[in-house]
Amino acid sequence: MKEYPFFAMMARMKYIERWALMRNSVKENISEHSLEVAMIVHALGIIGKEKFGKEYDLGMLTLMGIYHDANEIITGDMPTPVKYYDEEIQKAYKRVERVAGFTLLNQLPDYMRPYYQHIFGEEPGQEEMWKLVKGADKLSALIKCIEEEKAGNREFSTAYETIKDSLQQMNVPEVNVFMEDFLPSYTKTLDELQKK
Repeated sequence: MKEYPFFAMMARMKYIERWALMRNSVKENISEHSLEVAMIVHALGIIGKEKFGKEYDLGMLTLMGIYHDANEIITGDMPTPVKYYDEEIQKAYKRVERVAGFTLLNQLPDYMRPYYQHIFGEEPGQEEMWKLVKGADKLSALIKCIEEEKAGNREFSTAYETIKDSLQQMNVPEVNVFMEDFLPSYTKTLDELQKK
């Protein structure tokens, strides 16, 4: 009987730490990050449907959020300054990500692969959904910066400004609504959040 290591590999997401070049008050792994991205992208999909009349498959968006960094089980979390240093490195890393995604996909039995194929590689017609996933990914990073700043860690101040600017430049209406309606609450304490 053949064994398939796909889910054992997914369980390793909890061992891949993010923000390796930064001093963190609280460590974050890609498993925790992916849950937050999934919740945010689901919300972005609802915002798109309800406020802008767009048609998103909310289940698919959520799955894309869950698995969006799964290739980092193989590649590790590449620090942003390295990953985006220049166009050549970006292209090379994209190729590495694709290979890692196909490697993970091939760890599933044949009958399951079609259900995961669109999650491990952008397919035609998914551009809008991947844009929302990217927005949710950046929002999660911005939230991490806010949380670190709240903990008195100024290490993330520049990252906060850079990420906030990149979110605004994305010009995604769903992201803009999330930033306006939900982001301010992340600066509050638990007591402040519970006040009516």
